[in-house]
Amino acid sequence: MPFVNVIKNALISVSDKANIVEIAKTLIKNKIDLFSTGGTSKFLRKNKISVTEISDYTKFPEIMDGRVKTLHPKLMASILRRQDQDQEIMKLYDIIPIDMVIVNFYPFEKEQFVKENNIDDIINNIDIGGPTLIRAAAKNYKNVIVVVDLSDIPLIINSIHNNTMNIEKRFYLADKAFQYTFSYEKIISQFFTKKNTFKTDNQNNLFPKKINFSFIKKQDLRYGENQHQKASFYVESEILTSGTISSSNQIQGKCLSYNNISDADTALECVKEFTKPACVIVKHDNPCGVAVSNSLLESYLLAYQADPISAFGGIVAFNSVLDSKTAQEIIKKQFVEVIIIPEIKTSALKILKEKKNIRILVSGKIKKTKKGLDFKKITNGLLVQEHDYNNIDYKKWKFVTKRNPTKQELTDAIFCWKIARFVKSNAIVYGRNQVTIGIGAGQMSRIYSTKLANIKVKDQGFNVIGATMASDAFFPFRDGIDSAASVGISCIVQPGGSIRDEEIIQTANDYNIAMIFTNQRHFKH
Repeated sequence: MPFVNVIKNALISVSDKANIVEIAKTLIKNKIDLFSTGGTSKFLRKNKISVTEISDYTKFPEIMDGRVKTLHPKLMASILRRQDQDQEIMKLYDIIPIDMVIVNFYPFEKEQFVKENNIDDIINNIDIGGPTLIRAAAKNYKNVIVVVDLSDIPLIINSIHNNTMNIEKRFYLADKAFQYTFSYEKIISQFFTKKNTFKTDNQNNLFPKKINFSFIKKQDLRYGENQHQKASFYVESEILTSGTISSSNQIQGKCLSYNNISDADTALECVKEFTKPACVIVKHDNPCGVAVSNSLLESYLLAYQADPISAFGGIVAFNSVLDSKTAQEIIKKQFVEVIIIPEIKTSALKILKEKKNIRILVSGKIKKTKKGLDFKKITNGLLVQEHDYNNIDYKKWKFVTKRNPTKQELTDAIFCWKIARFVKSNAIVYGRNQVTIGIGAGQMSRIYSTKLANIKVKDQGFNVIGATMASDAFFPFRDGIDSAASVGISCIVQPGGSIRDEEIIQTANDYNIAMIFTNQRHFKH
């Protein structure tokens, strides 16, 4: 039978009723009769829209407080019927063909975060009929238009008018429908996994046998790592909290690139480590300047002065409200690609608008992330691990040299150790008075990362006497200690664990360097 593009009957069953009145009026204007479930039909009738209630069509009432209302053979047959072979059975049982199904689900993803809801209240918001209607309509996409995104209605109506509601468009809508049901099931599955208290010997909830992803496109990007690469930005569908790059809102500037987002994420996660006013400047996914001080302005100036050459074209993140004085200094000091802040004052935004290409991301209230998994894609595979969270308990650190660190050295050791987690391995961080003065990153040997940090402090003319050094992993040889001592480092914090630890400790003693073992490594590849 040739394809017939006639739409006579539409079923509407929605939890989110935003814009549904206007859509219903549009359908009626196009001579499409409406069928609906109890709550939606009452809402439409209240707005003076003619609609047939499903229970009147099936001659079977909604029962069990609405838990059963659309699961009826007659309604399923209306959706699953085939134009070319089911006419006789439809006449026999007085089945009306449903040509369009418009459905969205109970907001399970929101209900699970309502604190006063108990588990029974949350589970009661698992939609049963809605997914069944959508799956049936999507399966029968050749005969039924399925709508889960109300913004598709104008496309559908125009296509009906122009007789261009072809198989390709129907298949596109069916694809969106199955993506919608898949995402919904994933959210429910994750909730049950979290609540599941029954464990078997072979069960590992952290690393399940199969991982299913559900991400929603947030935006297309200017380009990927390079301009010849196309790129887009996707976020987890269940993200509801603020304080991340994924949930941030861009209020100014041109479109972000792949590298902008990657660098911004590093900058924001690093600045979260500090409670006092802090600034982190990132370049090529490595911190190049970090400072903690009593004011945001002073923190920015110190972070910028730590490495002004690398700061050019960098990403700047703050952990508190951006004020006008700090905004003015940024404009004066450097070319900046992105600024990330939890909040911005109107006066500061007015200043930054002078440079309209500066991208400004407002993250909302920030707090340290304490759980989750980290993923790395490889060819035909995926590496999965826990995030490397830096829960510092310096009281468990070991002071392994004859001289213990001073109070300032210990403060700087904690500061540098926090930053080392965000620097590509091999990572060396020099800091003094909670300001970075030299960072060596991404070298194939630890000694060359140390030499790189030495070059930076010498080029900048920093006073290194009394500064602290952090290393993300142990020193395999004494050469790194010798190199650090040559510029004036007086305290070193590192994991320990080398077979040459005794030699390393003795070398530190020879230079009167205080050395701390954390017993925790922070490689970042």
